[in-house]
Amino acid sequence: MLSRTRTAERYTRGLTAAVIAVATLLLAANAGPARAAEPPHAPQTVAETR
Repeated sequence: MLSRTRTAERYTRGLTAAVIAVATLLLAANAGPARAAEPPHAPQTVAETR
């Protein structure tokens, strides 16, 4: 049979779950795509030689 939990225990579990959720979201937001080894080169223009 299930026993009743104290109110403080429920709030502690909820607060702990909220802190873990926020930490997970912050870590996921900071884990962006890796940067390229070299930046892409600008397109070069071709000079006409007439």
